[in-house]
Amino acid sequence: MTWTIIFGTLGALSVILNGVLIWYTSKILSKLLYTADNLGDLYVVFAGFKTFVSSLYQMDMFHGEPVIQELITRIKNCKEEIERFEDIYELTTLIDEEELIDDEYEEDTKTQEEN
Repeated sequence: MTWTIIFGTLGALSVILNGVLIWYTSKILSKLLYTADNLGDLYVVFAGFKTFVSSLYQMDMFHGEPVIQELITRIKNCKEEIERFEDIYELTTLIDEEELIDDEYEEDTKTQEEN
């Protein structure tokens, strides 16, 4: 009879512990997915901004400007740092970089023409 009580207690503790672990795992995964989504968005913004500043640098008026060249270098470094986390943001974000940059550049150009 004592073995029944011991095994029953251990079984109940096991069920409770497994429930807590499942709850904790789901909370951690939701935070990971939130972070991955935000990192993907940050990468997209940096890619578009780098394209914009690079196109600005290519204009005759700003070509050779050292401040813009330094800005391009710093943006490139930030983008490379974000790319280190590619495995994380690929969980939620599918990124086709060339298409993405072209789309953002076209949207920015249309917005500037309207103003």
